[in-house]
Amino acid sequence: QVQLVESGGGLVQAGGSLRLSCTASGSIFSINVMGWHRQAPGKQRELVAFITRGGSTNAADSVKSRFTISRDNAKNTVYLQMDSLKPEDTAVYYCNADILLGGTGYYTGRRLDAWGQGTLVTVSS
Repeated sequence: QVQLVESGGGLVQAGGSLRLSCTASGSIFSINVMGWHRQAPGKQRELVAFITRGGSTNAADSVKSRFTISRDNAKNTVYLQMDSLKPEDTAVYYCNADILLGGTGYYTGRRLDAWGQGTLVTVSS
């Protein structure tokens, strides 16, 4: 019913920048919070940043001075601008969205916590 498609991952040198994008499509009435998580090799998945429909944001202390999350509600898209990248930022980054299922003017009453497949970000030293 819903798909999240991510783009923007890749290989970058330390100190460089990368911009991740994630677009939701399918049976969508509305989307509440959207966010990004990451999982480094051998570690647990952690929250990177999230943003509400109204634009309120929060980010992990390890990235808040370097990463910026934003969204375009008309496009059902969330972005993560990553600057001053460090080797410790290397991880698989996952997009997620809290979705109210339905369509234009129609809410089914069902809610879905949707996840993307993940995109690999590798930062070389």
